[in-house]
Amino acid sequence: MKKPVLFIALAGLVVAALWLLAGQDIDLQSLRNRLAAIGTVQQDRPLLVAGLFLVAYVAVTALSLPIAVWLTLAGGALFGFWTGLLIVSFASAMGATLAFLASRYLLRDWVRARLGARAEAIEAGLARDGAFYLFSLRLMPVVPFFAVNLLMGLTRVPAWRFYWVSQLGMLAGTAVYVNAGTQLAGLDSLSGIVSPPLLASFALLAVFPWIARAGLGLWRRRRVYAGWTRPKRFDRNLVVIGAGSAGLVSAYLAAATKARVTLVEAGAMGGDCLNYGCVPSKALIRSATLAHQMRHAGQYGLTDTPPAIPFRSVMDRIHRIIADIAPHDSVERYTKLGVEVLQGHARLIDPWTVEITDAAGARQRLTTRAVIIATGARPSLPPLPGLDLVDPLTSDTLWTRLQGQDHVPPRLVVLGGGPIGCELAQAFARLGSTVTQIEMAPRLMMREDADAAALVTAAMQADGVSVLTGHRAVACGVDQGGKWIEVDHDGGSRRIAFDQIIVAVGRSARLEGFGLEELGIASDRTIAVNDYLETRFPNILAAGDVAGPFQFTHTASHQAWFASVNALFGTFRKFKADYRVIPWATFTAPELARVGLSEAEARDRGIAVEVTRHDLAGLDRAITDGAAHGFVKVLTAPGTDRILGVTIVGDHAGDLIAEFVLAMKHGLGLNKILGTIHIYPTWAEANKAVAGTWRRAHVNPRLLAIVQRFHDWRRG
Repeated sequence: MKKPVLFIALAGLVVAALWLLAGQDIDLQSLRNRLAAIGTVQQDRPLLVAGLFLVAYVAVTALSLPIAVWLTLAGGALFGFWTGLLIVSFASAMGATLAFLASRYLLRDWVRARLGARAEAIEAGLARDGAFYLFSLRLMPVVPFFAVNLLMGLTRVPAWRFYWVSQLGMLAGTAVYVNAGTQLAGLDSLSGIVSPPLLASFALLAVFPWIARAGLGLWRRRRVYAGWTRPKRFDRNLVVIGAGSAGLVSAYLAAATKARVTLVEAGAMGGDCLNYGCVPSKALIRSATLAHQMRHAGQYGLTDTPPAIPFRSVMDRIHRIIADIAPHDSVERYTKLGVEVLQGHARLIDPWTVEITDAAGARQRLTTRAVIIATGARPSLPPLPGLDLVDPLTSDTLWTRLQGQDHVPPRLVVLGGGPIGCELAQAFARLGSTVTQIEMAPRLMMREDADAAALVTAAMQADGVSVLTGHRAVACGVDQGGKWIEVDHDGGSRRIAFDQIIVAVGRSARLEGFGLEELGIASDRTIAVNDYLETRFPNILAAGDVAGPFQFTHTASHQAWFASVNALFGTFRKFKADYRVIPWATFTAPELARVGLSEAEARDRGIAVEVTRHDLAGLDRAITDGAAHGFVKVLTAPGTDRILGVTIVGDHAGDLIAEFVLAMKHGLGLNKILGTIHIYPTWAEANKAVAGTWRRAHVNPRLLAIVQRFHDWRRG
């Protein structure tokens, strides 16, 4: 209750001060009269007058009262230019900082809870431009100074930085008004103090740091390109290397803005997601889910029916689905959109030249103003002794290697406990394989909270997956009994026989063979890019898995917007890639979806959160669907409904998370979700239910007691 009481007290003080000022004549003549009276006291007690003036000025600026200009004039008239400038400069900066701190203490949490992402716009500007941002506002008061004080209090800018930048930024304007105060007797109006030439001078002074910064950037740019000869003209505005999610979106956006763009792809259009990842794996999971439902049809009042699984037909269906979706990413479609599509391998010759080699070995070179590298990633194979002897499958190769087989692999080992490994392990177990999943970490899905991962792990084990966590793969080999993998657990080793092994221990960016090394473009696990997705050469950008930090199709598309806009229009304005709200899902049964912080991440980063959880066991639609398991867990800032993170485990989790993604993106809290009508009976009601759980936990007991007494009184 301290903050509301203090806020009301300060607001009352400001209102009272404004009421007193409203009855006073505030003009140059009244100021001269008051200064004449003060002057007699100042002759006898100069230090007392200076001290009281300093305190009064600090109070006026701290309370944001509209008489700071008059006090500044008074400072020049009473103390002369240098002494007046010294007193007013420090008093104004101290008062502004007190207003800043009061805003931070009283209003920041309240305002941020309601503005959300919009309140972060100023913080983004400060993070991007540092002290320049505040310095310019102080020199060119496009926003009133008192508003700057209050707005900056809502940000994370350090108080000391706010103070010294304000002190420096307000100095020039303070000097002008103090100097005018020394000539108060001859001053006719305030309009004569700040002339148009003087305002223009302030504007130039304010933009000077930005001009200097731009000049420094130009100098650095020239250094980067030193030793390279820039073409006088260009064949293309943009060349995109790679036709996966990031490359396709980049090329589409370039064509949509009428740029001349060439898209180069060495393999199949659509990249990993269409041909090896998202599309085939989800098609496999759908078939596996249906097989599972047939086995457990009794749960729905039907008869359990062991499914016949012609694996060849399952794989044929997967490839039909790929073929059905392929036209969306085809050469023909993109050609119609205005993109030139070339099949071949691209290599950077210099910062503006790309050499394309087609399947027949023919080469052509294109000059381009900008390049976007979107070459994706491939499955990683660990340096496991004997792995090459057992002919391992990966999430890329299994779709063609297993096509044409009549049966699923009888004994399957899945090496890796991340999202890909868990999805494939459960799907093949449901299709009839005896699956052993090996993970070196103490549990599966280490990026997720332990309670969420435990639910998924239990479901996989119920489907027949033998989960071996804390087991380190030591070696693979082949003997008379067939293929085997040796694992170590707590110092003891064992061998596990298998027919096929899927290696799903992660993916590594495709970095080799594109000329990055020759151009000195840094690349370790991914291509080194800045916040604008630029490499060391500003006209060469990267997006998608090859750039990191995420390896999701939807983040690749998201990055592609920033990369293409910066590549085509970065001369005029650049946009930082925005990673504030990144959702993802693992399509096991139950699904696991997350956006923002997890409990573990909040704990590791020292971020205070409140956790609200609603179990899906009580959701009517979950009960009717025979899927009353899982939960929705929301992390909020303490005492507010501002959403910091959400984890959902249950059927349709990947769909349910979308409402929270929207809320976090646009700064909407749980109260907004609670106040939104959700159709009954739907899974989406789970989101409203967790918001209701949060609301009930934040009801004021004192208010409830008062309401209860009111109802008692109404009954007589």
